[in-house]
Amino acid sequence: MFKDIELSKEINESFKQSSQARTKLPSGIEMSVHVLTTGYWPTYPPMDVRLPHELNVYQDIFKEFYLSKHSGRRLMWQNSLGHCVLKADFPKGKKELAVSLFQTVVLMLFNDAEKLSFQDIKDSTSIEDKELRRTLQSLACGKVRVLQKLPKGRDVEDDDSFIFNDGFAAPLYRIKVNAIQMKETVEENTSTTERVFQDRQYQVDAAIVRIMKTRKVLSHTLLITELFQQLKFPIKPADLKKRIESLIDREYLERDRNNPQIYNYLA
Repeated sequence: MFKDIELSKEINESFKQSSQARTKLPSGIEMSVHVLTTGYWPTYPPMDVRLPHELNVYQDIFKEFYLSKHSGRRLMWQNSLGHCVLKADFPKGKKELAVSLFQTVVLMLFNDAEKLSFQDIKDSTSIEDKELRRTLQSLACGKVRVLQKLPKGRDVEDDDSFIFNDGFAAPLYRIKVNAIQMKETVEENTSTTERVFQDRQYQVDAAIVRIMKTRKVLSHTLLITELFQQLKFPIKPADLKKRIESLIDREYLERDRNNPQIYNYLA
């Protein structure tokens, strides 16, 4: 993880000095990209969003630069993790808004429109329904209301409309607009747990093979004990047993013929 962070700094510096950045980037926008290695970070389901033209251009130019340096790799943008700082002109003064990428996409629509319905915003951004309602709640129903919802209320309904809040005022110049936290359902929690384990199963497999390659012969109890010592994340013994069985099926290990509680490493 720390290596990814350091490499991302180097990549961004190299990108800023590149000919692509100097000649093709749209003016008035600064962008920093964190390039993270799949498998070392938590996974997030990809979420579609229709970005403003300027951000699309920036992404395309960065992708062209990155793939020219690292052929054979694939970049997948995690829109739900993006965040921005927007400059906003209110009648009562200029502000900087620290917002998520989804909040940014919604707010930028009001550069060209005074009033937008929920359906207008949904059609223009292509943000998933549940996520869009959460985003609009944070902008129009939270503590920092840079938009006004018509009619007023805490929940976002299909027939609601939104306007830019001309009366917005705040003592600070830079203001963070916090996202609304949604409660996770039991099904979503189960799905998240399963997805996390799927990401980690390769690390578990590697640890089992590493231990067995060193020890050659080991009992089930001692193997589980060593795995708990080596793995840096919580995991159930039943899940470890599944990974051991998988490695036996793939002929990395075998059970001892005289004692099924002992495993032999297969070179």
